[in-house]
Amino acid sequence: MDFGFDTRTEELRERLLAFMDEVVLPAEPAFHEQAAGSGWGPPPMLEDLKAEARRRGLWNLFLPGERGAGLTNLQYAPLAEIMGRSPGIAPAATNCAAPDTGNMELLAQFGSEWQRKEYLEPLLEGEIRSAFAMTEPDVASSDATNISTSIRRDGGEYVIDGRKWYITGAMNPNCTVFIVMGQTDPEAPSHRRQSMVLVPRGTPGLTVRRGMTVFGYDDADHGGHAEVAFEGVRVPVDNLIGEEGGGFAIAQARLGPGRIHHCMRLIGMAERAVEMMCRRALSRTAFGKTIAQQGVVQDWIAESRVRIEQIRLLVLKTAWLMDTVGNRGAHTEIQAIKIATPAAVEWILDKAIQVHGAAGVSQDFPLAGMWAGVRSLRFADGPDEVHKRSLAYRELKKHME
Repeated sequence: MDFGFDTRTEELRERLLAFMDEVVLPAEPAFHEQAAGSGWGPPPMLEDLKAEARRRGLWNLFLPGERGAGLTNLQYAPLAEIMGRSPGIAPAATNCAAPDTGNMELLAQFGSEWQRKEYLEPLLEGEIRSAFAMTEPDVASSDATNISTSIRRDGGEYVIDGRKWYITGAMNPNCTVFIVMGQTDPEAPSHRRQSMVLVPRGTPGLTVRRGMTVFGYDDADHGGHAEVAFEGVRVPVDNLIGEEGGGFAIAQARLGPGRIHHCMRLIGMAERAVEMMCRRALSRTAFGKTIAQQGVVQDWIAESRVRIEQIRLLVLKTAWLMDTVGNRGAHTEIQAIKIATPAAVEWILDKAIQVHGAAGVSQDFPLAGMWAGVRSLRFADGPDEVHKRSLAYRELKKHME
């Protein structure tokens, strides 16, 4: 495993670091000020940031192949880490923000020719946004076989009935299409009951009811997390993605890259938290000496560095395996980073908040918002406990006769 940066990665890193220092980080105060008055839509200045990112050649970096930047997972990892230092702006400015990234990968891999033309191409251009409607309030969605939304065939159409929630980006007026997962055959084997269909916004019977908060944050600058109702929604059968019964497999394929992208960005978030913790500790005095001279704070800083280096190596190994043996071959490591990374970064953010005192939980610093986002990732894309269950089974299987 060679984790040294190749020439292209290093060149893109330098470009992206300059973009962060010259454009993104200076824009944060104005961005958040605009976000407070822009409802559920993105702050107007985001379009200028996107134009500048494209001008600098920093666009669709996440997507392999000809449609994207053509980077491997190992090449993308250090770039996503840099973007994670400003998670509300940098990914959106470079068209590398969830849930669009996963949806673009899904359409690129499983979409039909017309589906790619209608939705993938404008997503790649940053002209529209999308949502992925899987989680439901009435069932334990950590078990995807529980998904109960009905997708029933009626002649040349599918009829969709069900309720979803925490559908990221759905409140954004630029969200043009929903990828909806539901049951097409309740009598099929548990992993062959689900399918995915495209539902355009504005389809009769589709109602975006309300935005859900995450620890009190509405995340309105990128469209929030909505509760969505589907009541007799009709779409043509051509809106089916892939084949009937293929929804579970498609969801698993979508989640592999999505999980590692989250973890890559979290490392950048942790790095920024450590920087903030060190600067605050050096600038404040308590009980006759700087906070940085307090032994417990030094312990937190040292432990933070250790944890960052550990999770970075695990993420890089996972990226390398995904590139060399595929997502299935990297299954154990994908689950391991999903467990380890949010927990480590949550701990680091907690200590950075503690060093900042009351300021740490305020709107004047990004730490509280980052903490809320990281904490939610311990069940988003699958709870820790589900991944641990699967990992334990794999370990036990090695010793079963």
